[in-house]
Amino acid sequence: MTRQVKLVVLGAGTAGLTALSEARRYTDDVLLINAGPYGTTCARVGCMPSKALLEVAHAYGRRDWLGESGIRGTDTLEADLATIMAHVRKLRDRFIAGPIGTAESLGERSIHGQPRFLDPTTLEVNGERIQAETVIIATGTRPILPEAWRALGDRVVTSDDVFELQAPGRRLGVVGLGPIGVELGQAFAQLGCEVHAFTRGSSVAGLSDPDVNASLLDVLKGQMSVTTETDVTLRQGDKGVLMQGGSREVEVDWVLASLGRRPNVEGLGLDNLGVELDKRGVPLFDASTLRIADLPIYITGDVNGLRPLMHEAADEGRIAAYHALHPEAECLSRRTPQGIVFTEPGAGHAGLTRAELPQSGVVTGSVDFDQQGRALMAGRNAGRLQLYADERDGRLLGVEMVAPDAEHLLHLLAWSIQQELTVEQLLEMPFYHPVVEEGLRTALQAVRRELGKRRTQPDLPLCHEPADWALG
Repeated sequence: MTRQVKLVVLGAGTAGLTALSEARRYTDDVLLINAGPYGTTCARVGCMPSKALLEVAHAYGRRDWLGESGIRGTDTLEADLATIMAHVRKLRDRFIAGPIGTAESLGERSIHGQPRFLDPTTLEVNGERIQAETVIIATGTRPILPEAWRALGDRVVTSDDVFELQAPGRRLGVVGLGPIGVELGQAFAQLGCEVHAFTRGSSVAGLSDPDVNASLLDVLKGQMSVTTETDVTLRQGDKGVLMQGGSREVEVDWVLASLGRRPNVEGLGLDNLGVELDKRGVPLFDASTLRIADLPIYITGDVNGLRPLMHEAADEGRIAAYHALHPEAECLSRRTPQGIVFTEPGAGHAGLTRAELPQSGVVTGSVDFDQQGRALMAGRNAGRLQLYADERDGRLLGVEMVAPDAEHLLHLLAWSIQQELTVEQLLEMPFYHPVVEEGLRTALQAVRRELGKRRTQPDLPLCHEPADWALG
């Protein structure tokens, strides 16, 4: 017998579960098939456990400033790594319970096994054939780990393994300084570990603006050893792992390999779809609808490589399910992109990055946070913010930053970019004192000067359209 199903979702991560939830608004004839662990990448090995570790690390990392500010006894504080890691796992387990419960609640409409396409509408899993009207591929990604490094055993870990460490050694190496490598490298450095970080490129944390990138590197180099623009080799040492990159060689207890992720497409039988695959083995697809060619198949979430972030995976799950069940519907617009790295100070971008800007027609305004009032009082005065605006109309195009409370500033600016606000409109917004947002105002004023504009009135809205709160 072949099971007949209206919609099959492959993968129980954020994209897959969100697609499932969206699809169930229109039909109950859905089936979830998952080959890997349950709990979503974000909750299990990504966003949530990393933030649990970072919160502890950032708090402990302020002990020197507290001591300098008059708080006695900070020199006796000690980071118990075993207890900290247990704390992280306890919180992690709380967050993965929800996604696991969702999959379990489906009963017979949830299958654990490796699915394989026999043709565009026929799947096989655990020996059972399933005929699907439409399929959503949401199988996620996994960390890249060079085969040669596997011989070093559990001394080399990825982000999928690091939170399972019971009592991490206090000498560690980090290879790759993208968002994951930077966050976890800084966290262990703040917890008192000896950290040696190496990266192939010159930029870190996904930053493309050289001035912003330099500001984060300055912070990191004050906390750990950082070597950029070098390849790294690993080999067994007398007591650990020998890392060699450029002219530097160091022995560490363990290494975090943060080299990016690859799509989980092996075993899916994608070659049976009759469509072109890219160099990663992923089918070519429409970036607006996420549809593969003219097939009743959609690909969503990290596996497609478009925007490998949790909130984007959720949006893509909604898009894929909506178009899977309404294939003739108008495509849905994407939200303004943003990326946040939870270092201290935080880093990230909203809208267009420096690398994505057009070659002309853009003006830039910046602010350094080393002398910004609120940041200085909090002992968090580091970082740089760069705003990019259209020189024709002053409309905000994008931002890259390293700043205290960057996660909040980036949200405000992403909302502003999505609303197509201009520099003048933003300068009419309220700014409290003393707050970090005053640094944003400084950068906005710098953009206005670059635009060659002079104020013809104070930075206040006119009275011809009174605000609702002013009406009696």
